[in-house]
Amino acid sequence: MTRLWDLPVRIVHWSFALLLPALWWTWRSGDMPTHRLLGYITLGLLIFRLYWGFAGSATARFASFVRGPRAILAYARGLFSKSGERIVGHNPIGALSVIALLGALCVQVALGLFAQDVDGLESGPLAIFVSYDTSDLAGDLHAQVFNLILVFVALHLLAILFYALFKRDNLVTPMITGRKDLGDVDQPLQAPLWRGITGVVLAVAISWWVSEGLPLPGVG
Repeated sequence: MTRLWDLPVRIVHWSFALLLPALWWTWRSGDMPTHRLLGYITLGLLIFRLYWGFAGSATARFASFVRGPRAILAYARGLFSKSGERIVGHNPIGALSVIALLGALCVQVALGLFAQDVDGLESGPLAIFVSYDTSDLAGDLHAQVFNLILVFVALHLLAILFYALFKRDNLVTPMITGRKDLGDVDQPLQAPLWRGITGVVLAVAISWWVSEGLPLPGVG
């Protein structure tokens, strides 16, 4: 069995899956303190995942799966073939899904940090750095980008069904166990523990700093 996905990748993946409905529910129910807390957790996970995309295990690194148009088109031409090359990690089209979701989540969190409601009673920690109109616009876009994220999630789920039903390729179990039978392939290089600990410390520190409004020593 190939060690396909390391523990940090799996934790981040399933955390996002749990956080998205929780963020929606807390927003709909008006529980803004919890919504903000979950938003800061999402920010921390994004910071860690971006860091892990450069410092993590082989299959977690962006350099291992982000491909150019030629590779994407070549893979797309064989998409409906039930036999194909065994890929260790994300395939070129799956990589687009990863980048799209991470990018949309980054935009969504950034907008939330600058957003405020129409009454100015609820606001993100960075709203003080922009005008009322800009903060109000950020709030409107914050709601709209979530709809875009839902579209990306729906496409992601449809892709999982397509691979399961048509290509007979189970994508879910490896994201739970971390392992997949890929035959005789080289085991992906795993990142050392200290890199994961470093990423967690950075993510917690930066997300806390942002949540406090970017305070600087001796200022304010």
